[in-house]
Amino acid sequence: MDNIIWRGKPSQWLNFGYFVVCGLLFWLVVPIFVAWWRWLAIRNTRYELSTDRLFTYSGVLNTKIDELELYRVKDYSQESPFFLRLVGLSNVLLKTSDDSHPYVNIKAISDATSVRQLLRTNVEACRAKSKVREWSN
Repeated sequence: MDNIIWRGKPSQWLNFGYFVVCGLLFWLVVPIFVAWWRWLAIRNTRYELSTDRLFTYSGVLNTKIDELELYRVKDYSQESPFFLRLVGLSNVLLKTSDDSHPYVNIKAISDATSVRQLLRTNVEACRAKSKVREWSN
């Protein structure tokens, strides 16, 4: 069993633009459902980082679980778009050697610097434990 060392959810600030537009067009009724669906999609997304893997749970009606072995992470970066930076949020971007998920984006989380450092520490530990070395073509 993996030890979960971090859990997080993306912020509803990702939907700010949708909420504003839907609020302005609420009289059309359909935008209310669009805003509700966007809210549910973010509400039902969560990330869990264990000592060996990163799990991404998503989906409103159907649940999808993506699992990334940490030793497959090649590079990590952090981006703070202007609007997210205003509210203290950032994205953590991962470049991986996983064919099904070459890029993973942990969106709109608080304290992304600590999460990125946790990832880095555990990626190196997984590589040492599995005796895996990253190489490029």
